[in-house]
Amino acid sequence: MAPSHYVGLLALVAGCLLPSGVLALWPIPSTLETGMAALKVSPAFYFDVQVKGAPVDLYEAVAQAQYYLANDKLGRLVVGRGANDTTALASAKTLSKLTLSLTSWATAEPIAAEAVKPLGTRSEEYALTIPADGSAATLMANSTLGLYRGLTTFNQLFYYYGGVTYTLLAPIAITDTPAYPFRGLALDTARNYYPVSDIVRTLDAMSWVKINTFHWHITDSQSFPLEVAQYPGLAINGAYSPQEVYTASDVQYIVQYAAARGIDVMMEIDTPGHTSIIAATYPDYVACFDETPWAHYANEPPAGQLRFALPEVVNFTTSLLTGVAKNLPSSYFSTGGDELNTNCYANDYPTQLQLNSTGMTLNGALDTFTQVTHAALIAEGKTPVVWEEMVLNWNLTLANETIVMVWISSADAAAVAARGFRIIHAPSNYFYLDCGAGGWVGGYPAGNSWCDPFKTWSEAYTFNPLANLTQAQYGLVLGGEQLLWSEQSAPQNLDPIVWPRAASSAEIFWSGKQPTGAPLNVTEALPRLHDVRYRMVQRGLKPIPLQPHWCALRPDACDLTA
Repeated sequence: MAPSHYVGLLALVAGCLLPSGVLALWPIPSTLETGMAALKVSPAFYFDVQVKGAPVDLYEAVAQAQYYLANDKLGRLVVGRGANDTTALASAKTLSKLTLSLTSWATAEPIAAEAVKPLGTRSEEYALTIPADGSAATLMANSTLGLYRGLTTFNQLFYYYGGVTYTLLAPIAITDTPAYPFRGLALDTARNYYPVSDIVRTLDAMSWVKINTFHWHITDSQSFPLEVAQYPGLAINGAYSPQEVYTASDVQYIVQYAAARGIDVMMEIDTPGHTSIIAATYPDYVACFDETPWAHYANEPPAGQLRFALPEVVNFTTSLLTGVAKNLPSSYFSTGGDELNTNCYANDYPTQLQLNSTGMTLNGALDTFTQVTHAALIAEGKTPVVWEEMVLNWNLTLANETIVMVWISSADAAAVAARGFRIIHAPSNYFYLDCGAGGWVGGYPAGNSWCDPFKTWSEAYTFNPLANLTQAQYGLVLGGEQLLWSEQSAPQNLDPIVWPRAASSAEIFWSGKQPTGAPLNVTEALPRLHDVRYRMVQRGLKPIPLQPHWCALRPDACDLTA
């Protein structure tokens, strides 16, 4: 997809030369100019909000930025951690404020309202200037969401040593806009449960690298932890415990917390597969429930899938999906559709009776199920999102606006694009964060994870969103996401298994290329990602180290060819 354009924002900075030395910026901005002067942040530094009718969440974002500026206290990743900067700082000018403003024609809506607008209509671009002479820095955008993105960048520019917060790169001029509108992180909270506190901590980290969509895979065959007003039994019978439930107030809190940080919550209730747990409440709606051997009926235990051929199941599912979706501000809702196992229905009496009495095929029944459920979502103003099998493995009539998530292989994007559907890249061969942990199925000590090996940040970073597509198809690519399936993950390892690896796709889909126009490059990126990771530690996260500390302090010294 071609980069989105400014609508009358400040002119792009010429030159765009990437300065030498380690920069903490991630994702790297569209255009960037820096100097070589030291600039200190005044102890009395403040954010000057010159926005008429500024919403409450903008002031909250400013307070957050002020907190990070005062408390990050990140030493430069060089030997000595900044001890050699004291000479330059002795004569440095002092920065006293950052002035925030909107373009003259912009309306100050809440960040939370801007964050959930349809893809392609959100304004995330901004322009940031920091003079070297100590005069006010300025941040201008077309929306409060753009101001929020700019604040995130501003916070990444400064280091700390000896009681002084500073940069060595003044003057700084940045204009920035995302290359793709969708930049996501998916989390499965059904295989294992994550408390709300873990989710909001993850949302914070997502906002630091400008990820704008939380893909919440909230239910699966193993548990149904979502409280649904119309169907309370689903969570009562389907959650692991009464304490491991996302109540309606939990969901609203998470959605509001995310939106205030520029993040849309796209919920997924996977159907008609991955639904075994529904049998705990509605046993007549599920085929092959807990059948063995499970591997004949499902990709993982327990077996069980919705009897989607039955009219009462179609009605139930439609009511369930719309009942949840209508309470969410996002324009997008995922109905899943992956890994449907036809063995489950071959000897299922209710399914076969329905098919035989109507003369319908299994594919025809799935088509009806999908059309009815999706039409109801569309009537609620939601765009359906599905996994790739709905397009590539079945002959279904999907609405033109349906979005398809490509996960089995990155190579499948071309086949989806050939059918004219918009794409979210989620390829297991690049973006699955759970791969490489070994097999988790019992009684099989030689087993490995199906998507071995471990997907390093650098492997993910080499992903090309436009590979194998024609230029005419580039516009179908909305963006992409990294994903954590939680068979072997839980709160105890959430931070290190996700971070900082999930920042890889954040830069792929925000930046698209280096400010110079050169392709993204792992050698150039590594020192910056070290900075991201160390700043995350300063903010209380527990991301995995990328290299020994010795290497992080000596950029490029641990490269294979060094």
